[in-house]
Amino acid sequence: MTTKSEELNAPCLICENLRIGWGATPLLPEINFSVSSGSVWVLVGRNGSGKSTLLQTLLGVLKPLAGQCSLDSGSSLAHVPQRGNYDLCVPARSWDMVEAGVDRGWDFWRWGGRSERVRHALDAVGAADLARQPFSHLSEGQKQRVLMARAMASHPDVMLLDEPTSAMDPMAEKAIFRVIDDLRTDRSLAVIIASHSLTVVPAIATHVVFLDRDDQVVIAGDRAAVLADPRFQARYGTVFSEEES
Repeated sequence: MTTKSEELNAPCLICENLRIGWGATPLLPEINFSVSSGSVWVLVGRNGSGKSTLLQTLLGVLKPLAGQCSLDSGSSLAHVPQRGNYDLCVPARSWDMVEAGVDRGWDFWRWGGRSERVRHALDAVGAADLARQPFSHLSEGQKQRVLMARAMASHPDVMLLDEPTSAMDPMAEKAIFRVIDDLRTDRSLAVIIASHSLTVVPAIATHVVFLDRDDQVVIAGDRAAVLADPRFQARYGTVFSEEES
């Protein structure tokens, strides 16, 4: 019999000997890591390092060139894309955006409870007061909260976020970090973040995947171990202090 602690620590997404790329030639060496409930993995690397390719492979948009990326049979995944991927010319309230997340996989046998799920999702990210506001009128930080609520409405075990704090001021960025950390701790949500901003690492990362296409390096593991690795430090130097790592 497994204990509650063991269930929480069990991997819900595993990358094993994974090779990624768009053609026949892999971009990087083999990638190995496993994501457990309550962890926050941040994909770190310069432009063109393979972060977006790895994210799209995790989402199933791209097929692995070798190895595998598998989601536990009892787990589900949700994606929060960049905010610029939405057509703001289409009028929609924040409520409508989140309701679309409820509707994914919905069928006519399960109409009850839609409104309750939308409310719970908005509450989870602290955006209940934005429900009736037009999505296009929101600030960047508010839009991100609504898109996260949209993902939470499908009750995922793993959430993938693409550049979640781009175009945000420092205060809005910190607010989003708090939301992510609350979801991790309060709901045991596993989170994977692809971001050009390194501020997310000391803020909320529990684990890091460092990708360096130029030097053909992949390092994945506990945040402190990755940040202390000489290959990481050769690329980023002393960007992070010992206290942050």
